[in-house]
Amino acid sequence: MIAQQIRFRLLVLVIVLTGCYSFAQEEIEISDEPNTKFFNLRGTNAFDVALGTSVINGDLVDPQFEIYFHVGYKRQLTPHLSLDFGYHKFNLAYIDIYNEGFMSFDLNLEALLFPHERFSPFIFAGGGYNASNHFKETASKIQGGAGIEYIVSNQVGLKLYADYNYVSSDTLDGLEVGASDDTYFRIAFGANFYFGGAVKKSKILKDYSTEIEANSITDDRNRPKL
Repeated sequence: MIAQQIRFRLLVLVIVLTGCYSFAQEEIEISDEPNTKFFNLRGTNAFDVALGTSVINGDLVDPQFEIYFHVGYKRQLTPHLSLDFGYHKFNLAYIDIYNEGFMSFDLNLEALLFPHERFSPFIFAGGGYNASNHFKETASKIQGGAGIEYIVSNQVGLKLYADYNYVSSDTLDGLEVGASDDTYFRIAFGANFYFGGAVKKSKILKDYSTEIEANSITDDRNRPKL
């Protein structure tokens, strides 16, 4: 009688431990499943456009805010990091004194702080090439900035950002005065149009499914037969 009770208790214990083990395995598998939310909200590539204002910080007084336009292409290296190439067209002016059109070609490394969320701040920095209209005056430059993005619909994000541009020339405003080179700021509101996320998500889930199936087959082969 005592032996039967011991066997019954051992059987219950085995069943409980087996259930706990299976539950733990399921939890591990769920937690190990790749996070693909980024590819639902955004994507591996993006075209972006923006419209805003630019203002110079040079050798004259009374700088004036002028029109600024941007169009670019962004390639995601990881959900957090992307490489962004952009064409920027803008004017720099002083009230009643100076107004000149410029363009710049910028290459930035951009960091998205919360890539799996609809709302995320971002920062960027890089280098570029600055030129006046018809390339009368050209100079290299470095730039950096920050902004915020909100995904209003899957693959479409609205953004607000500002950047600071340091040009390796003191003649941006037509004068060479002072000890430092000229700089300017740009502020803009725009949109990112993402694409390529569905393809990347499908590949990740396919690779994950193949890995799970391979592990399952290996486990079945290694499991001792009773």
